[in-house]
Amino acid sequence: MLTIPCLGFSQEWADDTNIEDIITGKSAFGDDEPLVIVEFYAEFNDANAFADWKNVDIPYYRVDIAKAPVAKKKYRVRMAPTIILFNEGFKEITWKAGLDLECPVTLDEIKEAIQEASQASQF
Repeated sequence: MLTIPCLGFSQEWADDTNIEDIITGKSAFGDDEPLVIVEFYAEFNDANAFADWKNVDIPYYRVDIAKAPVAKKKYRVRMAPTIILFNEGFKEITWKAGLDLECPVTLDEIKEAIQEASQASQF
């Protein structure tokens, strides 16, 4: 598994062998994390991958769709990038690239979704 160091959490790669543990919050970062972001990524579309991970304050992972066919099918990933915010193992929100294959979300939108999901889980 490749880890890319940065401030806060680091981005790690996930695949069919560990994606379920990641989504349910059994973090590779050592603690159980209720909120996790997963980016379904395609090497052929690297130019449109989400680039601001260093500014996201929760664990995030990339899944190479070519190396994770089971996860790709289970989470209905049709385009890459597709980014999913999970809260305690459940899909909270999904951002999918369109036919242009561009990243479907901005850093501000991700931060807003994280804040809303975090506040909702406090009740």
